[in-house]
Amino acid sequence: MSNITPAARPVVGAAILDDLARPTVLLAGRRNAPESLAGLWEFPGGKVEPGEDARAALVREVQEELGVRIRLDREVAAGHPEGWLLGNGARMQVFTAVIVSGHPEPLEDHDLLDWCTLERATLQELDWIPADRPIVDALVDLLRPGPQNNAG
Repeated sequence: MSNITPAARPVVGAAILDDLARPTVLLAGRRNAPESLAGLWEFPGGKVEPGEDARAALVREVQEELGVRIRLDREVAAGHPEGWLLGNGARMQVFTAVIVSGHPEPLEDHDLLDWCTLERATLQELDWIPADRPIVDALVDLLRPGPQNNAG
């Protein structure tokens, strides 16, 4: 028997940046629940409701979790059309985004938010949920392509 649940609902995550054209920092959230993920960092977001579009779900989830409205930009491409594989067998699509109104607060699912310098070494110092680590690398590659991408 497999631990992967084929019917796991799709998940969405936001790589919230300070600017889409010339980003310098990423907003990360530290989980406060469930116990297995408490204290680990992640991209804010959540489950896509049945019949809901992934982008609409992400805007809704971030509004609920952080109290801000975001504008989505491009997807951080995974090696699978349905997104990045998570530890529970679900797939997560991650989109870059910027805040268009509000000030982010850890209202739901997080006990701390932090704006982190958009450099691979600095970001990887955080204790990310393991499934999010390759997404962090892909995000840095997407936003800092070529030789100016300092691995640290």
